[in-house]
Amino acid sequence: MHFDLVDMRLFVAVAEARSITHGAERSALALASASARIKGMEAALGVPLLERQRHGVRLTAAGESLLDHARIVLHQVATMQGELTAHARGLKARIHMLANTSGASEHLPKALAAFLAKYPAISVDIEERESAEIATALASGAADIGLAVEAMLPDGLERFPFCEDRLVLVAPANDEIASRRQTGFRDVAERDFVGLTEVSALQTHIAMQAAKLGVRLRIRARLRGFDAICQMVEAGVGLAVIPEAAARRVSRSARIKTVRLTDPWASRRLAICMRRRPSLPRPVQQFADHLKAFAKI
Repeated sequence: MHFDLVDMRLFVAVAEARSITHGAERSALALASASARIKGMEAALGVPLLERQRHGVRLTAAGESLLDHARIVLHQVATMQGELTAHARGLKARIHMLANTSGASEHLPKALAAFLAKYPAISVDIEERESAEIATALASGAADIGLAVEAMLPDGLERFPFCEDRLVLVAPANDEIASRRQTGFRDVAERDFVGLTEVSALQTHIAMQAAKLGVRLRIRARLRGFDAICQMVEAGVGLAVIPEAAARRVSRSARIKTVRLTDPWASRRLAICMRRRPSLPRPVQQFADHLKAFAKI
């Protein structure tokens, strides 16, 4: 059995995108090459890793197992590369953090900037992931620390509350929905929407909530940031569901209105999470202590 790092990165990308096509794009591989590599991995192991479906793929039990191991190996390789690079640049430590979409873009930057100023010999890499994936990665050792929805975290992880993260509906100022103080997602789910890219953890979360209502969201445009999304909303392209912190910030310069969502899934508490402290490197413990001082709860 022989897998190289390209194989493992491809498999992780395919598993996360639930699509060989999208996984190949994220890995910068041609679709034919990606398919051949996946088939080669299955042949080498003697078991199917993916179940091909009409829309994308689903991991088999063997695929789930391989995904866990591949993430650990890739994390270890990245850590090795980071530490060697860090030594060359005079840095002493690198921390790998996972965070959900709103955490990474709205709640972490200020605290992170202060930490990096206080500890110039430590660098931090932040990667966006869904909360469930963050919990799995931390438990398996594929990441050092995370910021995730507290309700999604298993008992085996140490955590402390960091901030409230309410999701709200954003509408053009002249839209009839803008006159409401609050609404249920069901009431607007069949409207046109502006959203984040498909690989976004938050967009996946919103799409799942729509699916529970039996609705497939009509996404007129997909963009990478909340500012750009709000510009599309202001222009009347569609509605959007974004973090309240982002909506407040952007509304200072854009003619948009924020409407509270009454759905329970729209009100979330984010928590800093990690493995038990005795197993954590000192820089990660220092980072956790620093973030605790910035907690808003």
